[in-house]
Amino acid sequence: MLGMLLFFVLAGETPPRDSIIRLPAPDTVGRVTVEQTLLRRRSVRNYADKPLTLGDLGQVLWAAQGKTGKDYGRTAPSAGATYPMELFVVAGNVSGLEQGIYQYQSEGHCLRPVVSGDRRRELAGAALGQTCIQKAPAVLVLCAEYKRTTGRYGERGERYVHIEAGHIGQNVHLQCEALGLGTVMIGAFVDSAVQRVLGIRLAPLYIMPFGYKRK
Repeated sequence: MLGMLLFFVLAGETPPRDSIIRLPAPDTVGRVTVEQTLLRRRSVRNYADKPLTLGDLGQVLWAAQGKTGKDYGRTAPSAGATYPMELFVVAGNVSGLEQGIYQYQSEGHCLRPVVSGDRRRELAGAALGQTCIQKAPAVLVLCAEYKRTTGRYGERGERYVHIEAGHIGQNVHLQCEALGLGTVMIGAFVDSAVQRVLGIRLAPLYIMPFGYKRK
């Protein structure tokens, strides 16, 4: 079944409807101000041995690429609303979610399974042995399909994609801080190795492990 799901993802087709994992509705009010998250934001590489809730995972995913408008609009701006980004979750210790790799779907705020099993060690190896990836309860991997943007803007579209990645990374940082979580933006990895772990041909841009901060 999971092998078939991987086929659907690679082919750009829709997996079977019963494979969808609905995430809790995102909180759009919050209890921490933007100014407080900006003040406290730090790169965090040490995480407590505590599972993430499915609600916290969904909240971080929504902050990264959540839909905010009926037709267009997401939490991070995109040049010409071309939305070149795809977000994958490497889950290792999330309550109510089996270990595996999932793809986030902004439409419907849900996850679709891609590969089963704990893949954090493999992903850490693809990132030059950075142990924070292996020890984090969940890891986000931000990937891009450049032609969605370059098809409209030509070569300069690549710059727009990278700018958008920065917007998303900051959103993730601030949302993690608001939830009492820590994260770090990782750009040191072997692209082809990350692609093999995820089973994709998209371009990986960011790896973002996150979890509750170790006190």
